[in-house]
Amino acid sequence: ALLMSAVALHHEKDYESSRGSAARFITFYPADADTPYAYYLIALSHYDQIDEIGRDQATTYEALKTFRIIIERYPDSEYSQVAKLKFDRTLDHLATKEMEVGRYYLEKGHYTAAANRFRIVIEDFKSTNQTPEALHRLVESYLSLGLSEEAQSAGAVLKLNYKTTDWYNESYNLLSGQAVSYTHLRAHETGRNL
Repeated sequence: ALLMSAVALHHEKDYESSRGSAARFITFYPADADTPYAYYLIALSHYDQIDEIGRDQATTYEALKTFRIIIERYPDSEYSQVAKLKFDRTLDHLATKEMEVGRYYLEKGHYTAAANRFRIVIEDFKSTNQTPEALHRLVESYLSLGLSEEAQSAGAVLKLNYKTTDWYNESYNLLSGQAVSYTHLRAHETGRNL
């Protein structure tokens, strides 16, 4: 009854009550065969509430946390694969938010704040499709700060991992226009110190 109540409440978009009912089910029946489904309902209730990128991301982090529980505790459940897909989408959502904030700072000339946001994407969300742009924007930020060596390093990582992207080509042109040597990039790619 608790689980069916959670399902019905979720369909009615009463997400908080749905989570409460599913959590009670988990508390009373932690070893039940339907426990992974209860976790999935909790995760899905957070996931379905993820709003626009510019809003508070607390719900997004809760969805990630609960999807991770499913993936780690119940890897053989029928919900594990769907949880992995939604986990990746949720990560990409968070990376997109960081990129949006970083671009805003870059446009306003707050280059250090922008670089910090782009580094968050590169370090915390490296598996997302936002990473190539984050590396390029990091090159832009570092060059704007006069940190050509750091810009070259970011360009080297971009070349090594995303050479076929437009972001690499833009960074290459930008670094070339700044008269920055790509010797560092070639050395990084071959593993040699020049």
